[in-house]
Amino acid sequence: MRQATGTTRGDVLSAQHEPRHEPPHGLQRHTGRRLVQLYTGLALYGASSALLVRSGLGLEPWNVLHQGLAELTGLTIGVVSIVVGAVVLLLWIPLRQRPGLGTVSNVFVVGIAMDATLALVPEAHFMAVRISLLAAGVVLNGAATGLYIAARFGPGPRDGLMTGLHRRTGRSLRLMRTAVEVAVLATGFALGGTVGVGTLLYALCIGPLAQFFLRVFAVPSGSGSTVVATGPSKRAILPG
Repeated sequence: MRQATGTTRGDVLSAQHEPRHEPPHGLQRHTGRRLVQLYTGLALYGASSALLVRSGLGLEPWNVLHQGLAELTGLTIGVVSIVVGAVVLLLWIPLRQRPGLGTVSNVFVVGIAMDATLALVPEAHFMAVRISLLAAGVVLNGAATGLYIAARFGPGPRDGLMTGLHRRTGRSLRLMRTAVEVAVLATGFALGGTVGVGTLLYALCIGPLAQFFLRVFAVPSGSGSTVVATGPSKRAILPG
């Protein structure tokens, strides 16, 4: 889906999958900061997803699936997220994808943070509160995405699945992402996951928000410059 700004969700960042242009020691010098960004971003990603759940106005595609499976199994949505992430990570093996620290951490931290936030934030009954939760969830998700991706510890398991399919099939990344997310969304909706205005708002806003926060949280290279995406890339994706 193309965003209103002309930037696709797949155009957000090339740093995850394109060759690096700074010396290796440039990133190593900032390892501590990158680790803080990684785990802060993952925790906030889970928290933002929980806010979207509490809004009841629609979720991003993968969490529609997670919520539907949670309804079916009786497990919490965070636990389902962890299980699905682990299964997706296993699919990397035939696709010859190599996980990073961020990939493995994503599987566990996002789900744990989501369940923890849901335990703290009560259900909302007034529309004004629900709209506020939706807006806060989308913006916080964009900030979390910027933190997590800018840390450059590897893509999330779900996005790695899509890049793997892209490389193995030769089909465009946009086509692979669209096909997978439509299938995930439809399956989750059929199982009882929430699809609504929040789903559309997320699709329209997450690209521009993530691009903005990627620049805010960019890690300086060894020369003192920052590492950010400077233009669209066919391989660039968001975490998942």
